[in-house]
Amino acid sequence: MALRAMRGGEKRGFGLASKRPKGVLALFWACLESTANGRTEHRPVSADYPDTIVRRTTFPAGGNLGWRISALVTPRAQPAPWKIVVVTGAPSWAEYWAPIMAALPLNREMIVVDRPGFAASEPGDCVADIRVQARALSPLLRTEPGQKLLLVGQSYGAAIVALMAAEHPGRIGGVVLLSSYLGQAGPTARWLVRMGSRFLNLIPRDLRHAVMEIRGQPAQIGLMHRALRRLRAPVHIIHGDQDDFAPIEVARRLADEIRTRRPIRFHEVAGANHFLNDGPAGDLIGVLEDCIPPAKPATVWRWPRWAMFGARTLPAT
Repeated sequence: MALRAMRGGEKRGFGLASKRPKGVLALFWACLESTANGRTEHRPVSADYPDTIVRRTTFPAGGNLGWRISALVTPRAQPAPWKIVVVTGAPSWAEYWAPIMAALPLNREMIVVDRPGFAASEPGDCVADIRVQARALSPLLRTEPGQKLLLVGQSYGAAIVALMAAEHPGRIGGVVLLSSYLGQAGPTARWLVRMGSRFLNLIPRDLRHAVMEIRGQPAQIGLMHRALRRLRAPVHIIHGDQDDFAPIEVARRLADEIRTRRPIRFHEVAGANHFLNDGPAGDLIGVLEDCIPPAKPATVWRWPRWAMFGARTLPAT
């Protein structure tokens, strides 16, 4: 579909295509295959992109938790004016953002994290408390002098970024809740959680942790609501109208009912499902760019003219 500029409740078209596995069964088998071969990536990012474009890195978790957290970054010779931090959903696989990262313009940089308990990130156990997740991921919010930060929470990650932004308000230039999972599952998510719960001890770790997280999410949504009410930064909700994992009606109700210091902007993406990062890279980059305010023109200082203050020429002596 054609892509149109989107403001407020206006719909925006969104194409869908991807070279990585798509669909529930394809992702399930990719997870099984990578687990059997001892890989933390379904398809190694290094097979598709040189490390000058997309690079894997690690950093120590915040809160003195003692974990190492894995992430993908876009290397830049100089810090970009805006740093985009993406906290992914459940399961949390940063590799599925690699095409977006590779297509990012040089005046933007991005880091996409494998959340604690997923992929190459520690610990080996499930971290079901979103407060602990937010504390562990707080190092992502570090910026260079003059750099601004756009914090993106995808699906289950939406609640986590709300807590992160509320705890570090001075660092955040904007918050994006992308395909946000808000404690109420759509039909596909309900089926996956039901089936996953039956075979919890047999499925791979990442899928097991995803099921455990989603089952525990409803009891924690109140934490997210309280965090959103404290935010000073602009909040953008972006949601596909064909999302059968996280119903768009729930996201729209959140935008209507939660009172933030600035009105929440709701973006409905026409024809898109839950996985907006599966579409053409330029489409999602454009959606995120809409959430970044345009640069203000530089202020030009001029010395005042003395005549403006009534100065008179002194007579010659």
